[in-house]
Amino acid sequence: MTLPSRKVTTELATTLTAAFCLIATAMLWPALAEKLELRGAGSTLAAPLYEKWIDAFEQAHPSIAVRYEAIGSGEGIARFSAGTVDFGASDMPLSLAEATKIERGAIQVPSTAGMVVLAYNLPGLEGELKLPQDVYVDIFLGKIRTWDDPRILAANTDLDLPSINIAVIGRQDSSGTTYAFTRHLAAVSKRWTDGGPGVGNLVVWPQGAMLARGNEGVASRIKISNGAIGYVEFGFARRLGLPVALLENKSGQFVAPTQETGTAALAASAGYGLDGLAASLTNPADPQAYPIVTYSWLLLYENYPADRARAVTSFIDGGLNAGQALATDLGYLALPAAVADLGKSALSRIK
Repeated sequence: MTLPSRKVTTELATTLTAAFCLIATAMLWPALAEKLELRGAGSTLAAPLYEKWIDAFEQAHPSIAVRYEAIGSGEGIARFSAGTVDFGASDMPLSLAEATKIERGAIQVPSTAGMVVLAYNLPGLEGELKLPQDVYVDIFLGKIRTWDDPRILAANTDLDLPSINIAVIGRQDSSGTTYAFTRHLAAVSKRWTDGGPGVGNLVVWPQGAMLARGNEGVASRIKISNGAIGYVEFGFARRLGLPVALLENKSGQFVAPTQETGTAALAASAGYGLDGLAASLTNPADPQAYPIVTYSWLLLYENYPADRARAVTSFIDGGLNAGQALATDLGYLALPAAVADLGKSALSRIK
């Protein structure tokens, strides 16, 4: 399945900036004697969305600059834990053990949600590629090695699949996208954890797999590699025009990554509370749900100097409110209202 790229409209960007201004007015933002710089780092999955938030926020707050480095969730957590940034960003939540080590206290706020897709490069293939759950598990285990494997052919009787090797593309950096993907594979197959790579933000892929850094790196490698398949956040595949597979979900339906199927996956998650959001998405049960969906998180401290506390709170609050309007245009899933409310409640803990 290939979907056209969509650009964020000028009108929407203007509306978002105005909304950030309204938030600033409502908070009675004081004038700053010197320009304040906020530093963040982490998730590549959510980076394009954060860039739009930053553009709108800086226009509304000329005295504040926000610098964000898209270096992967693992490094984002590391820098947040070391206290070298004002906020971290990760597609996997901090563990209780990690959170309790943060001397300034840790707050985790869901910022957006994304679909992890299996993008591929099979020039000339006409039609939509369908992959059953046991099949895509075995592709990434290295047990299915060619595109004309009988198990792939059985699910795609209408396609003329080539007799070429499958080139698996994985992440070489510590990645929340990898965590979300491997967590899903473990939920649908015991083989993934029983002697397989297991769950983690950094795993050992089968021999012969090609590795790249970041979602953008994986998408780019797929684009230039004949016979390739790899896992990336949906927006990155869409921006490069990569076809993505229809995946079998828990109910046995083959579904494409769309706003409707992604939203169906998120629908019941708010009832699990902040601590249960991640676990609620390992393999959604809704027959309409896309099977690989993940929340992305902003990692904040409970304690900041006064000016930074106000700046961080204003930036994140704007993202949870007006900033959600940008999510769908960029290929993300807007937070369900109840989940956004959980995030706003967590923000109130910042001192």
